[in-house]
Amino acid sequence: MSVPEIQAEELKQRLDQGDKLFLLDVRDEYEYEISNIGGHLIPLPELAKRLDELSVDEEIVAVCKHGPRGVKAAEYLRKHGFKKVLNLRGGIHAWSDRVDRKIRKY
Repeated sequence: MSVPEIQAEELKQRLDQGDKLFLLDVRDEYEYEISNIGGHLIPLPELAKRLDELSVDEEIVAVCKHGPRGVKAAEYLRKHGFKKVLNLRGGIHAWSDRVDRKIRKY
């Protein structure tokens, strides 16, 4: 299953214009503490048992370090009835490189 992706620049633009996007950070807690862009933290291994924290009506953007965990999260959500799910291509590192260099890479 291929997952639609969003580039860091487009995500920034959509957030700046007030689009209602739910940022789902699927990294581990220690990674989130190092750097984050304000998403809701649900580590990928916990996603299945925490689906009740998400709404199928919201547009969700999965965020991880480089992208692969976000793809897995998006695939899982799409298989479970979530239609509006995107992956942040390149993850938090792409955000740091192309949107906000103050976001720490690790």
